[in-house]
Amino acid sequence: MTLQPRCEDVETAEGVALTVTGVAQVKIMTEKELLAVACEQFLGKNVQDIKNVVLQTLEGHLRSILGTLTVEQIYQDRDQFAKLVREVAAPDVGRMGIEILSFTIKDVYDKVSYLSSLGKTQIAVVQRDADIGVAEAERDAGIREAECKKEMLDVKFRADTKVADSKRAFEMQKAAFTQEINIKSAEAQLAYELQGAKEQQKIRQEEIEIEVVQRRRQIDVEEKEIVRMDKELIATVRLPAEAEAHRMQEIAEGEKVKQVLIAQAEGEKIRKIGEAEALVIEALGKAEAEKMKLKAEAYQQYGEAAKMALVLEALPHVSARPGDGGEGGGGSLSFPPSQRSLGAAQHLRP
Repeated sequence: MTLQPRCEDVETAEGVALTVTGVAQVKIMTEKELLAVACEQFLGKNVQDIKNVVLQTLEGHLRSILGTLTVEQIYQDRDQFAKLVREVAAPDVGRMGIEILSFTIKDVYDKVSYLSSLGKTQIAVVQRDADIGVAEAERDAGIREAECKKEMLDVKFRADTKVADSKRAFEMQKAAFTQEINIKSAEAQLAYELQGAKEQQKIRQEEIEIEVVQRRRQIDVEEKEIVRMDKELIATVRLPAEAEAHRMQEIAEGEKVKQVLIAQAEGEKIRKIGEAEALVIEALGKAEAEKMKLKAEAYQQYGEAAKMALVLEALPHVSARPGDGGEGGGGSLSFPPSQRSLGAAQHLRP
């Protein structure tokens, strides 16, 4: 069964009269005990009577709940309000064997424009919030726009940087290619010049060989000419000159042999004289030595008296040489001739 409870001019907790309409779906329970209760309550009544009973019960609970709520609670949270009505009315109608399937608030209004005032306030609040939201949205949009612009510029700068890097890489690669081309061109040019130089060298070598052959032939001619002139000189100059040189050489050789023989004879003469003088000196030395030996033997026989006699014999010979000391006898000793001869002989002895 569909019921439409309606409460007109019901004062709320703040004293504001409201008119509330709703829609409820109810049915009779089919469980045996609850069905027995429903039969006990409504047996003999028609459907409209049942609707009226249930409707009166719902409206009564609806009025009682409206008196405990404010207009804002009722208007702003209709679902909670309908749930509250359903929970409060369900036990009462349940005791009559009726089950509330659903209950919703259909409409809420008043005759003193309270709800419209609330709407205006709400509209103002909404407009204010909307303006604030618009301003914030514009601000956020400006910020976002600036951020997007900044991101765009960053992206642009990064793109420009990448373009510049790509361009620089392209230029570097191009320069590298150009350098490689120049190197290859230079190598090709050098190879060409080197090959040209090799060809020139071959040509020059051939020319040198030709010049060498010509020079050899010229040398052969000159050698033959020299041989001819040499033969001519031999015939006219060299042979007579050689004969004259041979004659002069023979004369010089004879003169040389003559001088050598004269020198050898003179040397032999001097050697023979020296040998003779040496023999004489040696004989004199031997005689003097023998004499001194005999004197020494005699002196040994005489003893001290002989030594004294020898000293006395030597005293007259002690005199000063001219320029050796002065008067008074400060010169060296002079020995008898026999002793001087003995000393000379000892020095000449081989």
